[in-house]
Amino acid sequence: MFVGRKYELETLNRLYNEDKFHFVVVYGRRRVGKTTLLTEFCKNKPSIFFVAEEYNDKINLESFSDKVLSYFNLEGLVGRFESWEKAFIFLAQQAKDKRLIVVIDEFPYIANTNKSIPSLLQNLIDHHLKNTKLFLIICGSSVSFIEKEVLSYKSPLYGRRTAQLIVEPFRFFESREFFLNYSFEDQVIAYGVLGGIPQYLSIFDSTKDIYENIKTKILDKSSYLYEEPKLLLRQEVREPALYNSIIEAIATGSSKLSEISAKVGTDIDKCAKYISVLIDLKILEKVTPLKLESKSRKSIYKIKDNFFRFWYRFVFTNKTLIEQGLIDEVIENKIKPFMNEFIGEVYEEICMDYLKILNKAKKLPFIFENIGKWWGNNPYKKREEEIDIVAFDNNNILFGECKWRNQKVDMSVLNNLIEKSMIFNNRKKFYVLFSKSGFADEVISFAKQNPYVLLINKFDY
Repeated sequence: MFVGRKYELETLNRLYNEDKFHFVVVYGRRRVGKTTLLTEFCKNKPSIFFVAEEYNDKINLESFSDKVLSYFNLEGLVGRFESWEKAFIFLAQQAKDKRLIVVIDEFPYIANTNKSIPSLLQNLIDHHLKNTKLFLIICGSSVSFIEKEVLSYKSPLYGRRTAQLIVEPFRFFESREFFLNYSFEDQVIAYGVLGGIPQYLSIFDSTKDIYENIKTKILDKSSYLYEEPKLLLRQEVREPALYNSIIEAIATGSSKLSEISAKVGTDIDKCAKYISVLIDLKILEKVTPLKLESKSRKSIYKIKDNFFRFWYRFVFTNKTLIEQGLIDEVIENKIKPFMNEFIGEVYEEICMDYLKILNKAKKLPFIFENIGKWWGNNPYKKREEEIDIVAFDNNNILFGECKWRNQKVDMSVLNNLIEKSMIFNNRKKFYVLFSKSGFADEVISFAKQNPYVLLINKFDY
């Protein structure tokens, strides 16, 4: 089942239909669905799809030669190409007057064993490829490599690409397509547990209960997802132990650099370097509060990938029980009691995404230009405050509160939000409440009488 990626497919097809040379760079973290996207794009088109391996340059060139010669039914009739240059010159000749897609997946494996490849490609594009109809795509899972060695102005390939696509994990409104027969609540929980990685989403069986899926697809020692974060980390970093400790520290509540450093027992500078690597890998993210009139607090660090967040919060910390086979114990006493709290942060992200959808459709009281989270000092109350969502333009500001809990939102929640908003005085104010369980009658009545208050508990999208 191919889900989503409408923008990416439309972009690739638009470029393809221009019927001239293109050099497209596609990249994104592992398991995000790059190969699936490119396979879908290549359907019913003349294409050579080559996946590089962690072999030496000689073997990769031989494999590439075999792929190319096989496509043109020349395998065994002519010898393999002696160099990458000769291989591409051959492709240039074949694509001189007709369209041909050539995909090189996991390009960093080739470039790491042959450092001259970027310079060689630059020369080939300038002198042999740019006047052909070749549609060349290089793809990579090493985001930092692609950004530094291919897209950077220091790269020989700088300025040669005609387009680039970074393939991001699905957001909630795409991910839910994997679970169309789930209730909205279960769709949110599934997204909160698995995140937006298509390969993970496809593993859950939506005919079964969420917790049954967690039991058999994550906590079972034989399951694909049981060791996935640890194995993925080993592929990317040299010292997984410290990285594991940093991610676990954040998963269990530490968010400031000083807190994380103290929790893992290493100095701040070293900790910051390791965190930077995890940000490059799209596992962590640095979150900064929106800049408004009141001075906001410093940035914090969060686990960006939902599945990593779930795994380090509930699997990594309960390994001893799981290894003993006490999976039901883990589910009933270590996961279920904390699930609402865990999903609360995910729900905030989903609510923010929904506001962006409404904003694009012009269904809000104004079109906001900035949206995010805010936390900082309340000078009137002499305390720290936090607001789940703040969206604004030059004249208006919207404050949002998101409640993922099993009771209806009452007036105390709205009054508290209005009180916190008093810090900001220079714009017309609006308020939006999101609630998993709906709203008390008094809140519904108040919102009907005050159009500056919006209530949302269902996402019509």
